Amino acid sequence: MDPYGTTHLVPLGLFVVGLAVAVVLGRRHAEADGPTRFSRAWALLVPAVTIPFQVIDLVANFDIDVTLPLHLCDLAWIAATWALWTHRPFPVALTYFWGLTLTIQGVLTPSLNEDLPHPRYFAFWALHLLIVWAAVYLVVGLRRAPRWRDYRAAVVTTLAWAVATYTFNVLADTNYGYLVRKPRSSILDLLGPWPWYVVEEIAIVVTAWALLTLAAQWWAARAAGPSGTHGVEAAVDVDDLAGGGREQV
Repeated sequence: MDPYGTTHLVPLGLFVVGLAVAVVLGRRHAEADGPTRFSRAWALLVPAVTIPFQVIDLVANFDIDVTLPLHLCDLAWIAATWALWTHRPFPVALTYFWGLTLTIQGVLTPSLNEDLPHPRYFAFWALHLLIVWAAVYLVVGLRRAPRWRDYRAAVVTTLAWAVATYTFNVLADTNYGYLVRKPRSSILDLLGPWPWYVVEEIAIVVTAWALLTLAAQWWAARAAGPSGTHGVEAAVDVDDLAGGGREQV
């Protein structure tokens, strides 16, 4: 599949429009007390759209190299569903970090061999677009900034996935997560050969997530205004220090 052909440009255009809609709707729902009906309907939509295509793929087009739900995006849609339904900090952070640094790579440089009307084509785009839109809705729209403890939990969770998935790749001779070799025509081409590109990617991702955490907290504090800024910062400090007997407000 040509990543810059017509079948990519159409979902890319839809992706851009969806980003704007996610921000607008998030701002409208920012003052709601907890998840809205819209957010929970979206939470149900994510598995409703992704699971049937994955089942079809597993039953009718099984290929151990690509069909098993072991890519990080296969965990990201679960995190997005959890985050949209509950607005809890940890799944929101996972959706934000995974969506805006890893899942979005699949949108911009898709590694997909099938074209229309193959079920895997629809599954691929539904999975990637809904995850990134959810991340933007929750953090940019609703301004639910990840805390530093959520950042740390996301890093540990992702490293655990990487170790488990790499082990499976070695045993089954697969390449889930592109931890064994690079995909065709991806941003990973800018990095070194294996295994250095994996090490470099981890360093880049950890740094990018730290910057995204700072950006989200700044955005939430800015939206709250002068009096709200102190409240946001204080809340983050208390959450990070809780449990250690060192809370300071």
